[in-house]
Amino acid sequence: FNIQGYLLTLLDGALEDPEINTKYLRRAGKSVNRMITLVQDLELITKLESGAVALEMDDFDIVELTGDVIDQLEDKAKKRKIQLKLQRDIKQPIWVHADQSRIEQVLTNLLNNAVKYGNKDGGKVEIRFFDMHENILVEIGDDGLGIPESDIPRVFERFYRVDKSRARDAGGTGLGLAIVKHIIEAHAQTINVRSAEDVGSTFSFTLKKAQ
Repeated sequence: FNIQGYLLTLLDGALEDPEINTKYLRRAGKSVNRMITLVQDLELITKLESGAVALEMDDFDIVELTGDVIDQLEDKAKKRKIQLKLQRDIKQPIWVHADQSRIEQVLTNLLNNAVKYGNKDGGKVEIRFFDMHENILVEIGDDGLGIPESDIPRVFERFYRVDKSRARDAGGTGLGLAIVKHIIEAHAQTINVRSAEDVGSTFSFTLKKAQ
C-alpha cells in the first residue's frame, strides 16, 4: 500500500515537482527493500520449517564471531546510546560445533533486537557465555522495555509483536525471532527468554562444544 500510494501520487502530477518526486521515489525504494527482506525471511523460515536447509557444521570460536557481530552493529548502537559489551572475564576462545553463518544470523537478530528495544538513555547489552558440560550457553541481556509475562510464550511466533505503542516504530519483518528459534532447533539445541517489563530481557541459547 505504501509503494502504491507513492507511485500513484507521482503519476497524478507529483512527478513534475523536483522536491516531491525524489522524496517519494526514495520512500518507495525503502518500501521495496523492506518487501524484499520480508520475502527473503519468509523463504528462509519456510525452508527451515521443512528441513530443507542443510547445515554446514564446523568448529569456530563463538567469542570471536560475537565480536564481529558487535562491530557490525556498533554504529547503530551508538546512535541509540547503547553499549554492546562482551563478558569481561573472557580470556580464551570458546570453540563450538555449529553452522557459523547461521549462528552469525542468530547473533545478529538477537543483538539487533536488543539494540532496538534497549534503554535509549545510556543502556547496555551484554553477551555472556557459560560452560554447560557438553554445551555452551550464550546469553544476550538488555536493560530495555522488557516483555509482558503474557506475551513471553508467543515471542517466537511468526509476525508476533508485543503490543506496546512505544515499540511500534522499531521496524523489521516480525520474523527475526521465529528464524532464530528454527536455526537453533535445527542444531538440536534450545533457546529461551526471560523478561520483565521496564527491567529488560535476556535471550539464551545453547550450542554444542567442539570436540
